[in-house]
Order: sequence, then C-alpha cells, then structure tokens
Amino acid sequence: MANYALNDDTIAALATPQGFGAIAVIRLSGKQAISITEKVFYTKKLKHKTLADKASHTAHFGLIIEHGVIIDEVLLTIFKAPHTYTGEEIVEISCHGSVFIQQQILQILHKHGARPAQPGEYTLRAFLNGKLDLSQAEAVADLIASNSATSHQVAMQHMRGGFSSKIAILRENLLNFASLIELELDFSEEDVEFADRTDLRKLIHTIQSIIDKLIGSFDLGNVIKNGIPVAIVGKPNAGKSTLLNVLLEEDRAIVSEIPGTTRDTIEDEIIIDGVLFRLIDTAGIRTTTDVIEQIGVNRAFEVIKKSAIVIYLFDTHELSRGDLELEVNIVREHIGTSQLLVVGNKIDFEALDELKKEFADVPNIQFISAKEHTNIIELKATLVSLFDTRTVNTTDTIVTNSRHVNSLTKAQDALQKVNEGLNTQIQSDFLALDIRYALEALGEITGQVTNDDLLGNIFSKFCIGK
Repeated sequence: MANYALNDDTIAALATPQGFGAIAVIRLSGKQAISITEKVFYTKKLKHKTLADKASHTAHFGLIIEHGVIIDEVLLTIFKAPHTYTGEEIVEISCHGSVFIQQQILQILHKHGARPAQPGEYTLRAFLNGKLDLSQAEAVADLIASNSATSHQVAMQHMRGGFSSKIAILRENLLNFASLIELELDFSEEDVEFADRTDLRKLIHTIQSIIDKLIGSFDLGNVIKNGIPVAIVGKPNAGKSTLLNVLLEEDRAIVSEIPGTTRDTIEDEIIIDGVLFRLIDTAGIRTTTDVIEQIGVNRAFEVIKKSAIVIYLFDTHELSRGDLELEVNIVREHIGTSQLLVVGNKIDFEALDELKKEFADVPNIQFISAKEHTNIIELKATLVSLFDTRTVNTTDTIVTNSRHVNSLTKAQDALQKVNEGLNTQIQSDFLALDIRYALEALGEITGQVTNDDLLGNIFSKFCIGK
C-alpha cells in the first residue's frame, strides 16, 4: 500500500486469528464484495443464490462450491454501503475453523477477483472513507490489544471519539481566530484588526491549559496501556522470587536458599481488579565482589527508577527497625517519583503483634508470608489502591499514544510563539503563521493533516483482517 488513496479493489482476508478453531471469519470489502461472493455461494439444494437484492445486515446459510466441489457449509452476512465499518460493501463468511478450509475459501475468492488485504487495510479504508478519524483508527488497534479493564475503557473512549471531539473543539476555536487574522492580511494597507487580541490571548491561555493537561495525562495513559511497572526489591533471600511466583500463581522465578540466585530482572504481567501490573523481580541488593551479581544489583537500581511502585521486601527475622531504615534509605536514593510500599515477609503469627509494635512508625507497612500465602490478597488490594484509577473513571481524556503527545507538544510550542507575538505586538502575518503551525499540529492527531509515510507507519502495525 504505497499510495494511500481510495481505489476500486475488493480485498479479502481472515478476520479471526490464524490456526484451528470452531469457526473462522473471512471478510471481503469493496465494490465487488457481494458479486464475487455470489459466484461461489449456493443454497443447500445446490442452487446458485443471488445476494445483491438481499437486505443489508442479513445472514444467509449456504455452501461454498467451486467447480462442483463443496468446500464448506457457511453462514454469510451482508453489509451494504455506506452503513458499514469501511464505508464499502462488506461480506463476512463464517466457515468451519479448519486451516485447509480457510485457505481454500481465500484462494477461491482471490481467483474470482478479490486481492489479499494488507495489514490494517480495512481500518485504513474506514479512515479514507470518513468513517473514523486517525486517532479513532489508532484506538481500534489499542482496543484489540487491550488486556485490562482500564486499557479497554480508555481505548473505547478514544474509539468512540472522546479524544477526537476535544481536539476538534480546540481546533475550531483556534481556526475562527485564524480566519479573522487572515482577513486582516487582506486589509493590511488599512491597518484594521478583526481579531480582538485580548480575546485571542485568553483563548490561547485556555487551549494551552487543556493541552498541558492532555500531555500530563500521558504518564498515566502509558502505564494503563503497557501495565504499571512494580519493582520487587530487597536484600538477597528476602523472598522476592517467592513473592513473584505467588502473585503470578505460577513458578516463574527460581527459588533457592542460596543468596544471589536472581542475577537479572525477571518480568511478567498480572491483572488485579481490572488493572494490569508488570511485576519485576530484581537481584538482591547488597555489596558483592561477584561481577555478574553486581551487574544484577545495578540493574535493580535502574528498575527502581523506572517503576511506578516499588515493593521493598524484607525478612522480618533478619532486619531490625534500625536496619530497615538504613536499607529503605538506600532505595529512596534511587526511587524518584515511585510510590514505596514496605513489606515484611516470613511472618510468624505468634510474633505478629510484636512486629507491628516494632515497626509501628513505618508508614503503610504490610506483613506477609509469601511461602504460606498469608495476606497476599491484602497486598494485591494495596497495589490497586496505590494506582489511582479515579482519572480513568471520569470523562477526562487520557492520552496513551506517543504520536499524539508529539503533536500536542508541537502545537503547544506554536501557541507559545503566538503568545510571545501578542506580547510584542508582532505583525499579523507572523501571528497567522504560528497559528497555522498550531492548527497543523492538532490536525495531525485526527488525520486532517497527513501523508503516506504517517499512514504507513500507523496501519502497518495493524493485524491483517483489521
């Protein structure tokens, strides 16, 4: 798809995952989707079935036959333009999930005039036909990839146009002023002002505030999309690998009584109450002469810096209150903006009351036994509470795409130049130029300003069939 322009090709591809399954869905889209399907679709009485006169959004049971050979019994659904996903005629063929059957039907459709679809071509056609804007199209990919309730919620909001509508309002308000300033250029010799500079300054301030909030939401949006990084750190043999295995409910990390067993980071994902966490088991933090182990320790500190939450795990039999403070302070030197959760491991129920008294002044400390699975449910609940989901549950827009952040930043830079121009009473033509830059940057988000390279970069990452 070197040239991203509408064409008359009809495309066909598997819309369900590759491999065996109960059923598979093959999707055609284009002007000839129905006519191509008619050539091979028959009723059970082996009579050719006309589909062109059937109503849109109707299902039909029959056979796929080629050269008198029955390939499969299928359920065929018709969607007529323009009320379809792509804005074109669409036919979906639900067949049995045999890989052989899937390939046979695809080969037959290709022979009769449909060509294989490229990655993301269905959604690209939806964009080119005005069914979706570019940010909504990207949200389709995010929705497919969503693996938690929060990432699903944000992707759904974007796909339904929540983010697009906010950008459209900003752009429309700015465009109104841009038109007035452009009008001033036509009357430059008469030295008149159609755009009130005070109102423009207020508008720029309002738009900048909104853009700042959108850019600021990316940190939250990024962890929602990719998972909240949680580093499990502590001294060797504190039980970090055991805790990782217990949280994941599988033996992901090697557990040994030998200090320094974990030499590198071990990472895996878990969903707790609809929130995706990326748990990272690190090498035990201690002074060592082992070169390989020291590399692991250094990597542990790197992980601490990049994590949203840091669990400092300590052995309640090994560390006193004073020792714990020294150890935690070492972690705090690397922690940045991460939230710290101190967890005492290997508790004995008989000594629990004494432990709570000894560590009473440690904020939000929790006590568990990873080996015995004691208080693990409470620890999971704490992890969820440390991730503030209130923003996700409101109507606020959360940016999850780095491309959008880049465009918002460019718009913000251009608006700052507009502000500076207003303060220095710059000429209207220079003011208009900076406003156009801001409009162009905002237009990149929704696809009002685009090019083939940008479209290629976005849609090549989609799966075939979507």
